[in-house]
Amino acid sequence: MGHERGAIGDWCIAIWCLCFMVTFFISMFEWFYCHCKFPFFWYKLPITYACYAALLCLSTSIIYPVFYVQYLPHGASRDWAIAASAFSCIACVLYAIDVAYTWKHHEFKNIRCYVHTLPGLLKILESFVACVIFVFLSNTSLYLHQPALEWCVAVYSICLVQVANRLPLPLHIFHLGLTMLSVLLYVSALVLWPLYQFDEKLGGQPHWDSDMSCIGEPIDYGYVWDQRLAVAVLTAINLLIYMVDLVYWIRQVSVGTEKLYCLHSQGVSLQSSAVP
Repeated sequence: MGHERGAIGDWCIAIWCLCFMVTFFISMFEWFYCHCKFPFFWYKLPITYACYAALLCLSTSIIYPVFYVQYLPHGASRDWAIAASAFSCIACVLYAIDVAYTWKHHEFKNIRCYVHTLPGLLKILESFVACVIFVFLSNTSLYLHQPALEWCVAVYSICLVQVANRLPLPLHIFHLGLTMLSVLLYVSALVLWPLYQFDEKLGGQPHWDSDMSCIGEPIDYGYVWDQRLAVAVLTAINLLIYMVDLVYWIRQVSVGTEKLYCLHSQGVSLQSSAVP
């Protein structure tokens, strides 16, 4: 409609296009091969994708109006953008219904799917929040002027790569160690990011009105201060998710240790009873 979307608008449109293409591919594949017995790994793809699509459409339904639509002048372009936001909300609800239906589908009763487990869902949330953080970090002026802020970006990158490459292996100690490392990294980011973004002594901007780095066309990136605050809030949210993940793996390791101890005790008892 003749208006620049900027990184935020481009990201939202890219998400909608991606959701459309993947949904179309999955629908056509299942439509033409509905008579076939799909291999077990196929059923993991639709529900995993639907989970991500629901979360991504939810994020675009919030980010697009807050950081783009409200800055558009009244007219046809604003009406189209509002309509896009409304349909994004509808898509989010439909994907959520898809997840709920697929979850209870009879095909999954005998198929072990990592997405059905608590750590699988936590990994989806962790990677999703990290992706949203990187949307706001597309404005490199937020962090390139401070090494501490660059460290925060490195933390987000390391943890995202770690989650994306985490294998569903039954190695509780391995998952516990990686999750603990992610928690420590996010704690450092949660401390450094607000400190260097909002502390005036360290070059930050404590108030929205005092932020003189707002771009002349707010449509491009929205207000920079809002993006700083959004990254700080999302960092805290992801840290909470990682902490829940950490508690889960601590419990798994402790339960596994107790089982090994019980088995060892039973073995010792049997040996002692066998001795005349």
